[in-house]
Amino acid sequence: MNPVSVKAEGAASTMAAVVSGHHAVTLELAKKESAEHLNQAMLELFASMRNRPLTAKAYALGDANAPKVEGKNVKVVHFVRHGQGFHNLLADLAIQDGREWEQYSKSKSNPYVMAELLDAPLTDKGRQQALLLQPKIQAFVDQPEMVVVSSQCRAIQTGLLAFDHLVRKVKFIAHEDVRECTGVHTCDKRRPKSLQEKEFPIVDFTQIKSEEDGLFMDDRRESKKEIGERIYKFLSWMYDRSETHIGVASHSGWLMAVFNGVVECDESLKSWFQTGEMRSVVLEFVRNDD
Repeated sequence: MNPVSVKAEGAASTMAAVVSGHHAVTLELAKKESAEHLNQAMLELFASMRNRPLTAKAYALGDANAPKVEGKNVKVVHFVRHGQGFHNLLADLAIQDGREWEQYSKSKSNPYVMAELLDAPLTDKGRQQALLLQPKIQAFVDQPEMVVVSSQCRAIQTGLLAFDHLVRKVKFIAHEDVRECTGVHTCDKRRPKSLQEKEFPIVDFTQIKSEEDGLFMDDRRESKKEIGERIYKFLSWMYDRSETHIGVASHSGWLMAVFNGVVECDESLKSWFQTGEMRSVVLEFVRNDD
């Protein structure tokens, strides 16, 4: 066999092993973080949300039990988790190196608190994950009439890439209530509004009321009750909108709280979102104060 071919095959095998190992680390970290979110506070959040003036039930798009998409009370929402961010990459690399850390500590071993990860953007892999969503979205018979993105860089980038064919055709709106569970982790702190507006001029930032990040807390993480209140505010805002088909680009912790703590849904929708994953649902709203 040609020595060059042997070397090429060996390099390919090594690369495949690295990719496979990295994927396994990513999934293992996802399982760990998912378990940390599914606690008593999440159960209490879900119970409290059942008594709100507005409740919602989610069905996977195509579910035979889903209601017809008609009227104000039913909307189709394409929920997307951002692609891989630099904080995700560094966390995976830290795990591969055998480092351990307490999730919401300020320990130097915790990659999420590195100053360089402020409002972490997408890696090249993250951009590719967002691009892979394009044909899936373009294939929908009913296209989104609005795209809502978190106010954080990685979700804005993901929304603009995944829904690229709709740029300048529909509104892209940054919304503070769609951003990740915040606090302690530097990667979850938003950059000043003016910097986001300058980098992403096509996005409407009028829903962001403060220049600096007023939600981020350096000494503690946002509680399940607090994130639940933000999600409820967002769902109420979306309910009042005229658009029926909507794209939403957000984050893993936020999406976990949506499907486990705020809306009612079956088990198939409750699992942890992987980076660059999209789940399309029919959301049925019920007003309990009519």
